[in-house]
Amino acid sequence: MPWTTALIPSQAGRRALVTGATSGIGYEAALALAGAGAEVVIAARDAGRAEDAARAIRRAHPGAEVAFRLLDTARLASVRAFAEEWRAEARPIDILLLNAGIAAVPRREETEDGFERQFATNYLGHFALTGLLLPHLRNEAGARVVAVASIAHRSGVIAFDDLQRRRGYGPQSTYRQTKLAMLMFALELDRRLRAAGSSVRSVAAHPGLAATAIARRGDRAGPLAAGIGKGLLGLLGQSAARGALPLLYAATAPEAEGGGYYGPDGPWEIRGSPGPARIEPHARDPDAAARLWAQSESLTGVASPL
Repeated sequence: MPWTTALIPSQAGRRALVTGATSGIGYEAALALAGAGAEVVIAARDAGRAEDAARAIRRAHPGAEVAFRLLDTARLASVRAFAEEWRAEARPIDILLLNAGIAAVPRREETEDGFERQFATNYLGHFALTGLLLPHLRNEAGARVVAVASIAHRSGVIAFDDLQRRRGYGPQSTYRQTKLAMLMFALELDRRLRAAGSSVRSVAAHPGLAATAIARRGDRAGPLAAGIGKGLLGLLGQSAARGALPLLYAATAPEAEGGGYYGPDGPWEIRGSPGPARIEPHARDPDAAARLWAQSESLTGVASPL
């Protein structure tokens, strides 16, 4: 039987933190988690859009507990401020859903930390956030860290000698690197959690080809490119709500395994119901993952407790 939101176990008494939940698959995931009874924290950089999303969720699910916290994963200062505020409150987390992202920025941009913007937003900020929040994950069965990867990881390459793509920037190749990094991070995190004897699971998921605004920065490429992109999504892709299902499966299904990777089960994994997704061999390389982890700690200044 196809897995749908109706199969999400009760999330009453659980707390879910979702990054980038103001629109697209992040919003749909937050909406479904709130509908299942979870307390949802929307972590986003745009307060206005986040409050709009929270109000929409409350309208759909009266009585839902939904809150907004300011977080810009492209800024380490924002990540640290978020984590420090959370530490002061000492609130446990049951689901940490790492979803915020951008794609296909036409020309290379740098953040205030000197990082390439896609790499910072999609990966480095989430690496730092996870390291800082790990002490607050409930160490019990059912607690999850869910990293949103992509079918784009298949042709991704980690440029260890040029992670910031100063010499070889390309909008798509750089995006593919970030999503490969997210998948490698999820698998390495699971290995480390298991070695530490933790009950927390690290799981990865991807939405297939979902109609979202992730490439909004790509609109600078012009209306023709944007029109072609929308046409392909309409023809081949699926809705954001459908794209969120693998994320929700990874976050809540009892059968979702630590170190697992889930996506749509249809042709080429671009649409369909949640199921096991294909992981390319280069994403499974533990030596490369350990090297990426070490470089990420050096770049962010966040040393993992694992």
